Amino acid sequence: MARVKGAMMTRKRRNKTLKLAKGYWGSKSKHFKMAKQAVMKSGSYAYIGRKQKKREFRQLWISRISAAAKMNGMNYSTLMNGLKKAGITLNRKMLSEIAINDPAGFTSIVEQAKAAL
Repeated sequence: MARVKGAMMTRKRRNKTLKLAKGYWGSKSKHFKMAKQAVMKSGSYAYIGRKQKKREFRQLWISRISAAAKMNGMNYSTLMNGLKKAGITLNRKMLSEIAINDPAGFTSIVEQAKAAL
């Protein structure tokens, strides 16, 4: 049986990692060993960042809704309770968009929530 040499696949794998490390500072973009470590670390940061992004946006939406609710004489938690009792199933993203772009519409939603309490 013929001997199989793995140089081609090894080079391909290493080039893939080096391509991912393109633009990194110093030898992290040139040397495979350091590039591999940097790519692994950046991958873990990217994974964590995708989770944090969701958290931060939800936090932003809640603070926007809270501010708009206070302008209408209500706090956030009672507003959300009133919406649930009124059967209004708008998510926080849409509520914050309404609060910013259509204050009159948000006021009518708050009135419905007050009526349901």
